[in-house]
Amino acid sequence: MRLQALSIVVVAVITAGCAVSEKSMLHRKVSAARRPFRDCGDTRYSILDENQESRIENRDEDFDFLEDELDEQMIEVADPLEPLNRIMYNVNDILYFWVFKPCAQTYKAVVPEPARTGVSNFFYNLTTPVRYVNCLLQGKGDSADTELRRFLVNSTAGVLGFGDPARDQYGLEPAEEDLGQTLAVHGIDNGFYIVWPLLGPSTVRDSLGMAGDAFLNPVRYVEPWETSAGISAVKVTNEGSFHIGEYEDFKSVALEPYVAMREAYIQYRNRQIQE
Repeated sequence: MRLQALSIVVVAVITAGCAVSEKSMLHRKVSAARRPFRDCGDTRYSILDENQESRIENRDEDFDFLEDELDEQMIEVADPLEPLNRIMYNVNDILYFWVFKPCAQTYKAVVPEPARTGVSNFFYNLTTPVRYVNCLLQGKGDSADTELRRFLVNSTAGVLGFGDPARDQYGLEPAEEDLGQTLAVHGIDNGFYIVWPLLGPSTVRDSLGMAGDAFLNPVRYVEPWETSAGISAVKVTNEGSFHIGEYEDFKSVALEPYVAMREAYIQYRNRQIQE
């Protein structure tokens, strides 16, 4: 997803650059063409000139809309902790290649895909309270109702959530909402960019959101805490087993991986908030 968001931004930048160049060229051509016609006082050419100008103005509006849309996408977030964030990024990079990836590869080799899919469904169903509450906080009553119905169907017909008949049989799509998005909807800005050890990229707002959502995650209340941590580790490893290689692909196309990761994360979160 992050790689896809980065690709969208790159394509949009190239497109906008071409559009601006074309717009400037069109203005120069029209201006040059209009002068002799006006001097001659030829009505036919004056009418033609007005029509051309109207079309150019319409195209200008399209270009301006594209530029505004691009500006909206290219929202920058302050990074005053960049030196420390870069250290954390490098630490996470090492942990990924030396710890997380080998564990995920081993897990994937041992656990068949249907079982891993069931585990993923189980944990997703378990975190329904996070999505349900944030739907309510955002005033999305229909989405909250859908989340509640999904939980009831998957917890029963889906055998404690290991299956997803709510989506497969009833077409009930989940609502991807969290407290970070809720805070954004209510006008809270990103703050500055943060890279957390193990957790990866975030912002001040999203960090507060993660902390708040943790109180709605049932796994947090499992005792002792070692058991809770072990369950969370299984969840992360299981989910990571479906995405082995994506981070490598991301790094291979990024000129500056740290900056690319920061921009991709911000674009990804902005798109989630807008949806």
